[in-house]
Amino acid sequence: MNTEAGHLQRLLRARASLDGLSTGDAFGQRFFAHPSTIHNLLKTRTLPAMSWSYTDDTVMAMSIVDVLSERRAIDQEMLATLFAARYRFDPRRGYGGAAHGILTQISEAVPWRAASSSVFGGLGSMGNGGAMRVAPLGAYFFGDFEAAVENARRSAEVTHAHAEGQAGAIAVAVGAACVARSNREPGLLFDTVLRHTPNSETRAGIEQASAFSLDHDAGTAASVLGNGSRVTSQDTVPFSLWCAARHLGQFEEAMWCTVSGLGDRDTTCAIVGGILAANLDTRVPEAWVAAREPLEHMSREKMERR
Repeated sequence: MNTEAGHLQRLLRARASLDGLSTGDAFGQRFFAHPSTIHNLLKTRTLPAMSWSYTDDTVMAMSIVDVLSERRAIDQEMLATLFAARYRFDPRRGYGGAAHGILTQISEAVPWRAASSSVFGGLGSMGNGGAMRVAPLGAYFFGDFEAAVENARRSAEVTHAHAEGQAGAIAVAVGAACVARSNREPGLLFDTVLRHTPNSETRAGIEQASAFSLDHDAGTAASVLGNGSRVTSQDTVPFSLWCAARHLGQFEEAMWCTVSGLGDRDTTCAIVGGILAANLDTRVPEAWVAAREPLEHMSREKMERR
């Protein structure tokens, strides 16, 4: 798989995952509205009005795919540079407070290691940002779980010095790599993720999710597993993996399930969409992609022409 043909095959999967991630992100973002509006959309399963703008989840995932396309592995210096460049290009994409601070520092030539470890009293961020953007990386390394683990950790480390933030990224990347191989076995998904995710609160939450019946509704699952409301890895990744496992191969069903859990709904939908679309047999509906803001709006080429 180290040949040019192998690289292009892996990149095809990464870009398919990015399509699912960005569509899920933009779909979920449209559900930050008045509660009565959200209730009606969910009850009738009415698609939100066009157009659907994506958030920092997609923007940062695009930088990961760019790095993999050029370097075939995570080059942390290049990734930090692209994160900062896209942030400068459009800082109003829903970045969290810690991300604003870190990316501003990197933009001002502060080394990324120093910037990443500067937040939360030097502990670093345990937020869900490392997990929200990493599914395309898992899709790229679908043939090598160990490479997925190491590159996911490296991708998260640029902005998430805390071990929890890195554990969430590893879990989602391995989940995407696993689903890229098979989209029909929920037990395999959980077993594979648990085998590779380091000991952490995030892993403990995933273990709880693996034992939580897929027959429950999303609201019940969210109340037990979390739904991203705390914007941490451990509050986001277990529920997202549960939603993905519940609807393997069923993109639309997975999105409606995930968004009905509310919480950080653009991020949970981004994670689930990226994981499911890593399998090329799972199609992202054309109408949904058409409703989503074009990825070209934040492309590297557009930034460089500015």
